[in-house]
Amino acid sequence: MDGEGFYRDLGDGRYASTSWTAGPWSPKAQHAGPPSALIGRALERHGARPGTRIARVTIDLPRPVPVAELDVEVRTVRAGGRAELLEGRITAGGTPVLLARAWRLVAAPADTPALAPVPPVPPVPGPQPQQVMAGAYLDGYVSAMEWRFPPGAPGAPEPGFDTPGPGTVWARQRVPLVAGEEDTPLTRALTLADSSWAVAFELDHRKDLVINTDVTLLLHRDPVGEWLCLRSATAAAPGGSGLAHGELHDASGDCGRIAQTLLVAAR
Repeated sequence: MDGEGFYRDLGDGRYASTSWTAGPWSPKAQHAGPPSALIGRALERHGARPGTRIARVTIDLPRPVPVAELDVEVRTVRAGGRAELLEGRITAGGTPVLLARAWRLVAAPADTPALAPVPPVPPVPGPQPQQVMAGAYLDGYVSAMEWRFPPGAPGAPEPGFDTPGPGTVWARQRVPLVAGEEDTPLTRALTLADSSWAVAFELDHRKDLVINTDVTLLLHRDPVGEWLCLRSATAAAPGGSGLAHGELHDASGDCGRIAQTLLVAAR
């Protein structure tokens, strides 16, 4: 592997992608997690003000993000004292490969009720062997993350990416987003969020073409710590499309939601 992070900062909004960014389908195309986090990093730095936070990021993926040099741009769509709408894009060789919109909101007051509408997830399991995924390229993003699947029910198949979902996994980055920098709660969450549908594999992605066109991350509070947990499931219908919907947890509990539209087509 080259580089000490998913990216190297070249200055002026330009970044060199390292081979850690390569996704499971090709060593030349990135997993959407790292570039989602890269645009998230730019969004949270753009006009940042104390007492505000990024509450929602929606990523659209018009084409594969190549393992190449990338340009990152962000602008303000709507400025406000309590709510701001931001927009960003990543281009490769002048071609847009990722589009993003985010809401930055004023932080809720201290007397806001702490609500936990979903059951807690199992604790982080102990160390496990490196995870595999049938037919996937494993020497990029899959290996750049540490994955730990909680044990299943007695007699059930061993949980993992090749076990049909719904699924639950704890994960953390082995490398930083940008070499030499500390990650933030938002970038950690975005680095992982695009993996939600893989944890929830219930459609046969080897028989049919199944791929997500977008990812939306909604955080009702900022996640804490390196380890984050996805609990995900899939919905689909004949004549429709797929929907991967996930919960994001940290060691303290529920902190957000993830939604992804799935293109489902015959190969």
